[in-house]
Amino acid sequence: MNVDTPRETHKFQAEINQLLNLVINSLYSHKEIFLRELVSNASDALDKLRFRSVTEPELLEGASALEIHLIPDADKGTLTLEDTGIGMTHDELVKNLGTIAHSGSREFLELVSQRGQKDVNLIGQFGVGFYSAYLVADRVEVVSRAAGKDSQAWRWASDAKGSFTVEPAERSTRGTSVTLYLKEDQKEFLDEWRLRSLITQYSDYVNHPIKLQVKKTTGEGDAQKTETQLEVVNKASALWQRSKSEITDEQYQEFYKHLTHDWEAPLAWTHFRTEGNQVFTSLLFIPKHPPFDLNSPDQRGVRLFVKRVLIMDRCEEMLPQWLRFVRGVVDSDDLPLNVSRELLQDSAVVQAIRKHVTKKTLDMLEKLAKDKPEDYRTFWQGFGTVLKEGLAVDTEHREKLGALVRYESSREEGLTSLADYVSRMKEGQEALYYIFGESRKAVVDSPHLEALKKRGYEVLYMTDPVDEWATQGLREFQGKPLVSAMHADLKLKETDEEKREKEQRAKGLGPLADRMKEVLKEQVREVRVSDRLTDSPCCLVVPEGGSHAFVERLLRERGRSVPRTKRILEVNPTHPVIEHLRTVTEKEAGSAQVTEWIELLYDQALLTEGSSVEDPNRFARRMTALMTQVAAQGSGNPTPTGAVASGPEVPTAETPVPRN
Repeated sequence: MNVDTPRETHKFQAEINQLLNLVINSLYSHKEIFLRELVSNASDALDKLRFRSVTEPELLEGASALEIHLIPDADKGTLTLEDTGIGMTHDELVKNLGTIAHSGSREFLELVSQRGQKDVNLIGQFGVGFYSAYLVADRVEVVSRAAGKDSQAWRWASDAKGSFTVEPAERSTRGTSVTLYLKEDQKEFLDEWRLRSLITQYSDYVNHPIKLQVKKTTGEGDAQKTETQLEVVNKASALWQRSKSEITDEQYQEFYKHLTHDWEAPLAWTHFRTEGNQVFTSLLFIPKHPPFDLNSPDQRGVRLFVKRVLIMDRCEEMLPQWLRFVRGVVDSDDLPLNVSRELLQDSAVVQAIRKHVTKKTLDMLEKLAKDKPEDYRTFWQGFGTVLKEGLAVDTEHREKLGALVRYESSREEGLTSLADYVSRMKEGQEALYYIFGESRKAVVDSPHLEALKKRGYEVLYMTDPVDEWATQGLREFQGKPLVSAMHADLKLKETDEEKREKEQRAKGLGPLADRMKEVLKEQVREVRVSDRLTDSPCCLVVPEGGSHAFVERLLRERGRSVPRTKRILEVNPTHPVIEHLRTVTEKEAGSAQVTEWIELLYDQALLTEGSSVEDPNRFARRMTALMTQVAAQGSGNPTPTGAVASGPEVPTAETPVPRN
């Protein structure tokens, strides 16, 4: 030990203190998960060393074995977990165990707060599994020596009361030892049988030997003696390399939990081996719930192994971005051990693996949707938005993705597939219709749906921003085009009589249409007679090439500069408001009051399409003036929907408010 280096005392960062208080002072149902987390950390340290040793073989000098030791000491009341992995330097001990620089403790605390979670089973997902040691220990000491020549060993110690110490230590070989000073009521974790069963349950599939120190008695009588020895207690073989017939569902589920630190079993998994031009094995899982870092650039994904050696913990090249929720392993026999990210991006082998893994993942989702619709509903609620990204960017898998998407619709509460929608289409219906909005509530009574509802056509409710691009990518399903109820090109079948009536209505609109074009020339591209409206006076529709208002608004809220697309104003000439305005316009072509009403109708149309009005105060004054005039008439009855106050005067924002 370097006696010239004093012991250092550091305070935990605030979030770590909060985390420790939560772990120590709350009630948890499965305290034994501390062992899973510490074994997993040790396994990661061994994997990192094995990977680095490919290009730095000198790191293995002094101790070639890569293994984990579990040493219970009943006399001292300690449990020590030791590995021969990459080890940590002084600075890494301080940073990794005392701050949030490399952990997700803040996200963990936020999620626990949101859920009111009383179980720490999910702690490992956030990179803070080390602190689960304090579930069973009053004090924890860590002695670590980084791999490499002339490295110094350091001891980190803390009783979780706000601070930790770091000082030089003695350790002859690289690696890390974590010693837990167990609480009085947690001494069960010194029992050999208990430790064996926990390793079998949680860590049997760790790809390194886990050796438990056990006591063995030999000889008889006076020659009898008891000695300690290390005994391998896990299979130490890659689960994905075993035959599927040898693996139970429980073993798959426990391997998933070990791999991901998730506390719940996966919804589905697929295990396959491919032999041919490329030889590789893969085991893929669909989680039950989205991880906290699903949309983070550093989200955990598929692990890449080459000949059972871990090469990358997050290999983005194995799956497209729109399948980033998939967890699992890919083990290739063809890639070199020193493969780089640059090589992965340009490798024909990787492209072939990616194509096959993507297909197998979609097959797994199809099977889940067919065999377990309730589980698929759970999947869709968590990952549907991510999966729909594939429709926007991947034409190769468009057909499979189209069969997997789910939407709410006007038919009933709940989700429907496009295939089910097509099976219910009315005779003569030529397209699948949909509408965009912030929520089901925002679109269910939209004026854009009036003619579709009248014909009994089902409408899909699309409430994710990505749906705008997803529908553009999908375009059609089973030969039926997807058509927006809010687009200008909505064409519904008409009889000859209906066409003649429409032409007559357009002529009858007369001077009012011209007046509308003049008043709204800066706001709308065109004014025309509508065949989609039956109960509302007007609505705005999206011209070809334009984006829906809901999407434009969300993009602006996220800081994108999106110019407002000029809409087309469609008018229902049979509506009482429009008929009244037409009469007034014919009498007084330049009436300022007509202008006010046209602008008011335009503002209403903006709101119904999901946009905001440019001058909300003026809009409010106009509405107040209208309601005041109706109240002043003394009818005592509410004005029916769609009706207007009759009389020579059209109320405006400047109309004086009568006083009693």
